Amino acid sequence: MKRLLTLAASAIALASAPAAAQDIAITNATLALGDGSEPIENATVVVRGGQVVAAGADIAVPGGMTAIDAGNGWVTPGLFAMPTTLGLWDVGAVSESNDTRAGGAPFSASLDVAPIVNPGSQHILVSRSYGITRAATTMIPSGSIFGGQGAIIDLDGDANPVMRPRAFQMVALGERGGSLAGGSRASSFVLLRAALREARALSGQRGTPQTTEITIDDGVLLGRFDAEALVPVLDGTQKLYVAVDRAADIRSVLALGDEFAGLDIVLVGAGEGWMVANEIAAAGVPVIADALDDLPESFEVLAATQSNVGRMMRAGVQVAISANSGTNPRNMPQAAGNLVALQRIPGASGLSWGEAFAAISSVPAAIAGYDGRAGVLAPGALGDVVIWDGDPLEVGSVPTRVFIGGVEQDLTNHQSRLRTRYRDLDESDLPKAYDW
Repeated sequence: MKRLLTLAASAIALASAPAAAQDIAITNATLALGDGSEPIENATVVVRGGQVVAAGADIAVPGGMTAIDAGNGWVTPGLFAMPTTLGLWDVGAVSESNDTRAGGAPFSASLDVAPIVNPGSQHILVSRSYGITRAATTMIPSGSIFGGQGAIIDLDGDANPVMRPRAFQMVALGERGGSLAGGSRASSFVLLRAALREARALSGQRGTPQTTEITIDDGVLLGRFDAEALVPVLDGTQKLYVAVDRAADIRSVLALGDEFAGLDIVLVGAGEGWMVANEIAAAGVPVIADALDDLPESFEVLAATQSNVGRMMRAGVQVAISANSGTNPRNMPQAAGNLVALQRIPGASGLSWGEAFAAISSVPAAIAGYDGRAGVLAPGALGDVVIWDGDPLEVGSVPTRVFIGGVEQDLTNHQSRLRTRYRDLDESDLPKAYDW
């Protein structure tokens, strides 16, 4: 028995150990570099030691390296999804399996997703099978305007998915923030400013609530741990993701930089961003936007248009395409493809193929702090490479092989197993419940 337990423990350890990176060259590819340029025909990408060493046309395959012939198929960098809730839930309607909200917790800004990301979540496995290799994951603001500290994760299936813990702070303003802060936008903005002032009072101090007090003239709204969690936001070492849509609210968020000069703000949503695109560009604030919004679903997006992303880009705003409210990031290529098609509509502002693909690869990676390191095939970048069975921005295309950090990934998941299980519906067989 002891020997069996030892063997079982060894098997588990081997299963959770990181796999060794593969040295590979993918040839004869229709190659998208992910940097905004158009695809390159008859190209090659070389990955060694988990990093890209060369990508483009006329690249020689190093001697002794495993070569994969793409057959003129599409090859791209891995997709970068943000913001998402990947790894934080299994079944949305089952509260015991859903860690995306903490409305009854005594904490808000200090909530940290890093210890709870589950690399075995089916949502991670499904997203990986759709070409997503890296993501930003965060809780959803529920008990307060603050959702807590999000993390940057990889989807490579090992036991350590967190690349960067406490990478950003999530806060909701607009309609959602107003409802959480007492029923009005005015309350949500006061709460945010007061919280940042409390954090500023703590700057340079460390300790426990018993040894250090927060002292500001207006009193204290946050607990010590929440206020301390906002200190990195003030100096820009932790990004501030602000969910906001209305043009007037966006202007108010941009104005926060006058009082708190160190803020590194990222707008999430920005449904009416096109109306204030020049102001967003002048402030140098990036945007993560939903490319499929084309009708007003609430009063704060009465000016919604599918041209929103294109118009902001034309004004010089750095725009990434969002992960479909965080729950279905695999739909990002569809959203990007819609913006390519939008170029054919008179008067609309669409994107070129290269721009659209960059908006789901290199641009979100850059916003997350991985400019030139993720979402792109360039020397020194992470070896995240996806081989597709067709144009990745076409709805029917899916990955056939996915490499993360140079390691080929298993693309099976609960959905693919169900597809395989029920593909054969021979009624003479025993019910599928008897299949193993």
